[in-house]
Amino acid sequence: MAFEYRVRDRNAQVTQGVLEAPSLDAATQQLRREGLVVLHIDEIDDDATGLFARRITKSEIIYVTNQLAIMIDTGITLPVALQAILEQEKNPSLRSVLKQVKNQVEAGEDFSDALADHPRVFSTIYVSLVKASESTGTLAMMLERIAGYLRKEVEARGKVRSAMAYPMVMMVMAIGVSIFLLTYILPKFQPLFTRKGVDLPAPTAVMLAISAALTDYWYVWLTLAALIIAAWIASRRTEGGRRALDWVRINLPLVGNMTRKIIISRSIRTLGAMVAGGVPLLDAIELCRRVAGNYFYEQLWQHVADQVTQGKRIHDGLEGSPLFPPTLVQMIASGEEAGKLAKVLERVGDYYDNEVENSLKTVTSLIEPLLIGVMGIVVGGIGLALMLPIFKLSQPGG
Repeated sequence: MAFEYRVRDRNAQVTQGVLEAPSLDAATQQLRREGLVVLHIDEIDDDATGLFARRITKSEIIYVTNQLAIMIDTGITLPVALQAILEQEKNPSLRSVLKQVKNQVEAGEDFSDALADHPRVFSTIYVSLVKASESTGTLAMMLERIAGYLRKEVEARGKVRSAMAYPMVMMVMAIGVSIFLLTYILPKFQPLFTRKGVDLPAPTAVMLAISAALTDYWYVWLTLAALIIAAWIASRRTEGGRRALDWVRINLPLVGNMTRKIIISRSIRTLGAMVAGGVPLLDAIELCRRVAGNYFYEQLWQHVADQVTQGKRIHDGLEGSPLFPPTLVQMIASGEEAGKLAKVLERVGDYYDNEVENSLKTVTSLIEPLLIGVMGIVVGGIGLALMLPIFKLSQPGG
């Protein structure tokens, strides 16, 4: 059995860890024999650890956050609220995390510090907003705001994924059908053409050459595919490679403009939530930089942070950048001048969410017929290359 513990040593230093023991009492005695004062010890849920542990979804985090907001707003203390949610939670992985958070809160730690120990579950934005609310005593309201922020984020990602699902399926099908025809169907006709001594048309000869290259040197193609994937992954880890890939993402025909709107929507939504939650402005801008997910937008937000550090405003750092529309910069400037930046950012975020949805519809409406056309040309070309010699054989004297 495995137990997680938190202890204080002879130097009054608090440490935590995991140990194996046959029982809870045995684990406690083992720590005490080492001269440690046991502050907390609890058995680790086996279902929440290991290779097959259940993943914690954003939807589950939103549900837990909403429940906490309601309970705390009605006057229930945080440890009691956490215990109530813990008892009805069915996901063992999330239950284990909530148990650790509850134990840390009961031991006197701040709620935000307890959440920060689980960065894969609670994002930096989540922790920052909770920390800001702790100093103002508005935890319930902040949790409700966090749930709303997470819900919009999930909805935005869901729209992007659902809109791009059909084009991706079409692309995979086109590639799969083409490979199947070239490597399985076309080679079966080659002996017939050879036996009949038919003079192959140029399209058929080209397709047979491609088919032979795919079937005879399949290991070369697999190696090449693996190298391309490895090169792509490696390039993401270098500044130059990441800069090149991110430049392509925001300048690619059809999808480049949509990608820009998605990044802007995410950044503005994050900045609005941070400002409304009372997070210090520089910390809010730093979080915008982190969530941008694009090298050039990260550099832009870093420039904004530098400008704010020098006493200027957000719109001063954004002004003149081709990455942000001038109208958006003007709206941010108006919000700063009127002292209503959080409200303006919230409205702008909603506007850009709608813009992203419209862009998705436009892009998918253009990509779908394009993919269908490409698929028709490729599959039709292979079919034509296959049928031309057959038509020739069927003619008298063929």
